[in-house]
Amino acid sequence: MNEAFDLEQLLIDPVVSALAKAEETAWFAAKPVNTAVGIEDSGINPAITEDARARFRRFAPWFAERFADTRPTHGILESPLVGIPDLQAELGDRYGKALPGKLWLKRDDLLPVSGSIKARGGIHEVLQVAERIVIDAGLMSATDDARVLDRPEVREMLSGHGIAVGSTGNLGLSIGIVASELGFNATVHMSMDARAWKKDLLRSRGVTVVEHAGNFSDAVAAGRRTAEEDPSVWFVDDESSLSLFAGYSAAGARLAGQLASLEVTVDERHPLFVYLPCGVGGGPGGVTFGLKQAFGDAVHCIFVEPVSSPCMSLGVRTSLHDAISVADIGLDGLTAADGLAVGRPSRLVGEHLQQLIDGYVTVTDERMKACVGLLHDVEGIDVEPSAAAGFPGPWQVLANKTYLTAFGLDDAALANATHIVWSTGGSMVPADEMAGYVAEGQGLAGKVSWR
Repeated sequence: MNEAFDLEQLLIDPVVSALAKAEETAWFAAKPVNTAVGIEDSGINPAITEDARARFRRFAPWFAERFADTRPTHGILESPLVGIPDLQAELGDRYGKALPGKLWLKRDDLLPVSGSIKARGGIHEVLQVAERIVIDAGLMSATDDARVLDRPEVREMLSGHGIAVGSTGNLGLSIGIVASELGFNATVHMSMDARAWKKDLLRSRGVTVVEHAGNFSDAVAAGRRTAEEDPSVWFVDDESSLSLFAGYSAAGARLAGQLASLEVTVDERHPLFVYLPCGVGGGPGGVTFGLKQAFGDAVHCIFVEPVSSPCMSLGVRTSLHDAISVADIGLDGLTAADGLAVGRPSRLVGEHLQQLIDGYVTVTDERMKACVGLLHDVEGIDVEPSAAAGFPGPWQVLANKTYLTAFGLDDAALANATHIVWSTGGSMVPADEMAGYVAEGQGLAGKVSWR
């Protein structure tokens, strides 16, 4: 991450210049890349996705016994997909442009155990680490029911191991909750952006929370040092972990099943657009990888970031990836979207997956908050600000005629389009804090400029 660059030269690019001014931006790939080519060029083996799905199935009986909110799905961790036609109409009126096709919300804010998208990746890595330790000790085989992990001798062994992670909040919640339930000594290094209630919840479960005055990267670095100093500690690296990535990627096949059950067609003439809030990039990157396996060229993935922390957009646009930080272009990285408050992107995602990502959008905190208020008012759904980042995305797609033409997305295809905003968290937010988000958003909805 010490690669030199000429900032003045970078700022000649109008997109980079706009990012540096904390302006809302949208830019898209110049032309499509065949999915098979993109996956091959990524260097990531698609087999990791099915491996993750199989692991989640093996652990389903364990989850059903240990977490009551997983019992209705017999231990499978999944979220609903719901139509939001009233918000589609409301936003169409505000933007002055009706959105053709249908708008849906993927409610990872309702994922069991930890109430966020991080339940996919973070939990998967904890499960994989637990399996590896116990299998290596000869106390479990790769095909065993995961409930063997509840045996006293297994729990005693796991208690001699630690798991550490650096987090702005939701990843730490997911990892801390499940790691502590398995008997690990869990430590979560949290940045200044993390909410107090998340720290309190982790501590109530016996997780060690280490608070840092710095940002996400500082918390990650501290967690990494902990693991380096103690060989019994496994560090979950949100910046480069393939295990996290694999857990997120399992969402692709799950979404394909949900859309099929709703008789939603996805193909070249019925395109699927998915709008993914992006922090360091592991979550949206993994989901994109899974979606591309499930839908191929018919799916179009758009990453959405706060204007103050557009690390992935900046890294990909400049081709510097994790060699450049938002601080290098004068941004403070401060945002109400705490899960997206990341200064430096994942090279794993930005460099290896960029051919599979269609575009990058940035939005202001005020617009995210306004969308929280509108979602509450017209659909009766409450999410945290970061989970609302994707709502402006469809209108940014409609406005970019160059992108639509390059990808062969004509009016007929758009009329058949399915747009999915991925809601990444919110169900565990305390009621008083959520009420504050909603009230602030309601107040901003009439003040934000929509056109």
